[in-house]
Amino acid sequence: MKIAIVGCGGMGNVHASGYMNIPDVKLVGVCDVDFSLAQELSKRTGAKAFASFEAMLRETDFDVLSVTVPSYLHKEFTLRAAEAGKHVICEKPLALNLEDAAEMIRSCEQHGVRLFVGHVVRFFPEYVQMKQAIDQGKLGRVGVAHAKRIGSHPGNARPWFFDEDKSGGVIADLMIHDIDFLRWAMGEVKSVYGLNQRVKDIDYAAVTLLFESGAVANLEAFWGYHGPFQTAVEIAGSKGIIRSDSMKSSSLHICKAPSDTGGRRFAEVPQSPGYASPYALELAHFIGCIREDSEPVVTALDAYKALEITLAAMESVRTGQSVLLQQSSKIGEETP
Repeated sequence: MKIAIVGCGGMGNVHASGYMNIPDVKLVGVCDVDFSLAQELSKRTGAKAFASFEAMLRETDFDVLSVTVPSYLHKEFTLRAAEAGKHVICEKPLALNLEDAAEMIRSCEQHGVRLFVGHVVRFFPEYVQMKQAIDQGKLGRVGVAHAKRIGSHPGNARPWFFDEDKSGGVIADLMIHDIDFLRWAMGEVKSVYGLNQRVKDIDYAAVTLLFESGAVANLEAFWGYHGPFQTAVEIAGSKGIIRSDSMKSSSLHICKAPSDTGGRRFAEVPQSPGYASPYALELAHFIGCIREDSEPVVTALDAYKALEITLAAMESVRTGQSVLLQQSSKIGEETP
């Protein structure tokens, strides 16, 4: 199976590394408007470098396109790939509004290609184990969850993250990981309430989710932390509590602000203590779904639902009011 990548920044490099370890998969093209990034990735992988998507589409034969461009460009390249008959593996968030997300899903369906969305937390082993514990009834009736995800501001490496119209801000780009995970683990969300504060390179959000089951989850996301990327989740039920904290493996922490002269080129990518990269596991799973025509762990509808909850949180931030979600099984009908 032949793969091409559009967007050779941090996530483009992560995807490239993942593909290189999948049997019978070959990376044949990499593309970025910053041609130097494409050239660097070409040297590392052996794939041909392109400065335009049109040229890559015209000169290279591939089966799957990884869309790892900034979030506001996801729709454009997904639609172009679908129209060309290419399967799409798109980074999260699927889009920055529900109309674009629905159009992307419909286009892939109409052109007979698969659409996968990189909600990679579902492939982190510690999160998989938490989901399994809930499914197996080890926690009893789940009542309360807390989730935290914090790191340095990616806008210091890639300025487009500072523009909410391009990144969606900390809720749409960072917190959406925990939104997707908790919906996967705890069921559909009934209502959302959110708070968000931005000051220069500080972007902090707190969101409360009320689930159809009656369970409640409190989520925090923070860009601007002067220390390593970290996550924590705690889920409590009638029979017990399960926790995961990425910082618990060490007893001493010294956190320093990132240096302005550090020359960081890419945004920080969260890691897992597991032996295998969750990103590699995710990509291998998606490729397997194409080969076997099977359903993925995370579907395009899941990505749409996560975006719906995310946008409800952002609407709550704007209005200061809780937002109720209307449940539907059809794309395009779920409007807060």
